[in-house]
Amino acid sequence: MNTGGLALGDLAAKLGTGVGFAQKADIAEAGQRLGLSAAGPIGVGDDCAAIPDGDGFLLFAIEGFIESFVAADPWFAGWCGMMVNLSDIAAMGGRPLAVTDAVWSDGAGRGALVLDGLRAASEAYRVPVVGGHTNFHAPGLRFAASVLGRAKRLLTSFDARPGQVLLAAIDLRGRWRDPFPHWDAATGAPPGRLRADLGILAEIAEAGLSAVGKDISGAGLVGTAAMLAETSGVGLAIDIDLIPAPADADPLRWLSAFPSFGFLIAAEREAAPSIVSRFTSRGIACAAIGMVEPGSAVRISRGNEIATVRDLATAPLLGCGRKDRVA
Repeated sequence: MNTGGLALGDLAAKLGTGVGFAQKADIAEAGQRLGLSAAGPIGVGDDCAAIPDGDGFLLFAIEGFIESFVAADPWFAGWCGMMVNLSDIAAMGGRPLAVTDAVWSDGAGRGALVLDGLRAASEAYRVPVVGGHTNFHAPGLRFAASVLGRAKRLLTSFDARPGQVLLAAIDLRGRWRDPFPHWDAATGAPPGRLRADLGILAEIAEAGLSAVGKDISGAGLVGTAAMLAETSGVGLAIDIDLIPAPADADPLRWLSAFPSFGFLIAAEREAAPSIVSRFTSRGIACAAIGMVEPGSAVRISRGNEIATVRDLATAPLLGCGRKDRVA
């Protein structure tokens, strides 16, 4: 991936000060006010809360959607209420059980578009919507959804270790869904393929190939990498030339995008080929894009150039995570 005419340092600066980073930084204030941390009985800072349950874990998460996105594309917002939550479950090595939703709208018609998208995704992924909250007499259109899942063996964002390889798996069989930086690789895909593709992450966890995973969220690939680095108390070096990307993708847009199906995985070098093949055998692009390092800096490189996107020791993002490995 070229830098689209931007100097690498300028690209790093734009990524580090972008809206995705800013929105994730809100988590730190909320967590502080609630008294939450990674050191609590249920560690906070991962894609889902992992609650010990018998011989596995219950996984619990919620997604709230930006008002402008819901207003501009309510059907797709409804679809994302299912898809994004299922990605969070998958990122932790789990399989989904059920989803609940909350919809507020100024009339049943606008709220119906959100619900139609949610229903379509529920049918495609075969995950039931089992209830929620509805208000068609609100002053605007707002939407959130929560998910419950279960994992036999966890992938987490707390356990990346220096020396591991950082892998990115992204489904490039999609299209931009303007005007937002959303890559839609899901709504036109065969439902059976969608379900099987999400199952890859649980298979990786259960096979013991990795213990580290994170869903590429609205913060984009680099923002998600920064969250992973912070929660694990490590640094990351990412070679942008190795990142799977659509042909002729604008680098700033792609590295800031929500890719529908996109995951970061950290693993020992010897496990990487097997992980890559599990994705590529299903037509999903997957490659080693960098390394986990000691320290606290998230850096991008291209050729001999290196630029720091964020040093999490001086500029924390989530405000939670391991501290013992930060140097």
